[in-house]
Amino acid sequence: MSIQVYNTLTRKKEPFVPLEPNKVKMYVCGPTVYNYIHIGNARPAIVFDTIRRYLQFRGYEVQYVSNFTDVDDKLIRAAKELGEDVPTIAERFIEAYFEDITALGCKKADVHPRVTENMDTIIQFIEQLIEKGYAYEVDGDVYYRTRRFSDYGKLSHQSIDELKLGARIEIGEKKEDPLDFALWKAAKEGEIYWDSPWGKGRPGWHIECSAMVRKYLGDTIDIHAGGQDLTFPHHENEIAQSEALTGKPFAKYWLHNGYINIDNEKMSKSLGNFILVHDIIKQVDPQVLRFFMLSVHYRHPINYSQPLLESAKSGLERLKTAYANLKHRLESSTNLTTNDEQWLAKIEGLRGEFISEMDDDFNTANGIAVLFELAKQANVYLMEKHTSKQVIQAFLQQFEQIFDVLGLSLQHDELLDEEIEALIQQRIEARKNRDFALADRIRDELKAKNIILEDTPQGTRWRRG
Repeated sequence: MSIQVYNTLTRKKEPFVPLEPNKVKMYVCGPTVYNYIHIGNARPAIVFDTIRRYLQFRGYEVQYVSNFTDVDDKLIRAAKELGEDVPTIAERFIEAYFEDITALGCKKADVHPRVTENMDTIIQFIEQLIEKGYAYEVDGDVYYRTRRFSDYGKLSHQSIDELKLGARIEIGEKKEDPLDFALWKAAKEGEIYWDSPWGKGRPGWHIECSAMVRKYLGDTIDIHAGGQDLTFPHHENEIAQSEALTGKPFAKYWLHNGYINIDNEKMSKSLGNFILVHDIIKQVDPQVLRFFMLSVHYRHPINYSQPLLESAKSGLERLKTAYANLKHRLESSTNLTTNDEQWLAKIEGLRGEFISEMDDDFNTANGIAVLFELAKQANVYLMEKHTSKQVIQAFLQQFEQIFDVLGLSLQHDELLDEEIEALIQQRIEARKNRDFALADRIRDELKAKNIILEDTPQGTRWRRG
C-alpha cells in the first residue's frame, strides 16, 4: 500500500506520489522570531519533523526547508518596547528556537533561510509580479492584485465574493481593491529598511515564503506544510503569488496540523493560558511533551492539560521499561528456543501494522497504539522460562526503529547510577548469604528512589514505579 496523504487543497486523501521518484521537496512555515515559541508553534515543529522522519524511514530522500521571519511588524514593535534593534532580537530568539526544538527531539531543517538574507530574491520576485501586471506600486508600497488571480480562494475553499465581505482598507493604505495585500511596505520613520526600486522599506509577510520556496526548492514542491491557521490568508496568498509568476502549480500536497486548546479553551494571551515552550520544558520532560503531541492525529485538535500530560508520561515510561527489561534479559538468553519463528513472525506483523497506520496520513496515534501492543507482547515473551537472543533482538530493533521515527529516546531520564547499581548487587549478595533483613532494607531504599525490583527465576529485574 502506498502512503495516503490528506491534501487541504482537494480536501481528500490522495496517494502520495512525489514529483521525482524517491525524492521529496518539503517546505514548512517557520516562526516569526520576536519571542520564545509557544506550544502552538511546537506542534507543527514536532508533527512535520515526524512526517519527515517517516518519509526517510520509507526510503525517501527529503529536502526539508523551514524559514525564519526575522523582520516584520511584531519584531519592529518588540524592538521599540525593548530598546534594541531588530537583528539583535531576531538572533536571540532564533537561538532560543533551536534550543527548544532540539529539546523536543526535532532535527534542524536542511536549510533555515531568513528573510533578511534573501532580500534581493524577494525584491526580484516582486519586480516580476509588477511586470506581469499582478502587482502595482503606490507611494512606496506594493500590492498584489488579488482579483487578477482567477484561482484565488482554492486552498481555503472560499469565493472572492465571500472574501470581499470581510475585506477592508486600513488607514493610510491606497489599494485599488480592499482584497489586495501588501508585497512591500514603505518604511515609517525610525523603522528598519532595505533599499528597493520603490524606495526604502521591507517585504510583506506572504511574499517571503513564495520567494524562498522558489529559491531553495524550485517552482513546484511536493509538500507545503504549517499550522491550520496559516491556510488563509498566508498560504492562499503564497499560491496566488507563486502561480501567477511561474504559471505552474506551487505545491502538490498541502498539509495542516490542528489547533491546540488549553484545558478545553482556545490558547490566547487574553485568557492568560499562553504557554511558552521555553517555560514548560523546565517543568515537563520535553520527550513527554512530544509523545503527548503525537498521541493525537496531527489534523485533529489537541487538548493540553495536566492529567493528559501525566497519562502521556506514564505511557512513555511503560514503553521504556519494556525496552529496558528486554535489554536486561538479552544477556541471559540462549540461541535456541522452540517458538522463535512464531515470535519473529508476530514481531514482523506488528512492524507491518505500524507502517500501515503511518501510511494512512501519518496516523501517529494509531502508530503509538501498535507500539503499546509491541510492549505488551514483549512482556508476555519475557514471562517464558527460556528466551532467545534472536527474538529479544528483533523486539529491541522494532522498538528502536519506531522510537526513532517518532523522534523519541529510549533512555530513561534517570539511568541507574553507580550507587543504585551497587545497591542492587549488594542485595543480590545479601540474598545469597540469606541476610534477608539487609536485602529488604535495600529493596525499600531502592523503592524510595522509584526503582522497583522483580525477583524472577532468571535473576533480578528492575523497573520504574
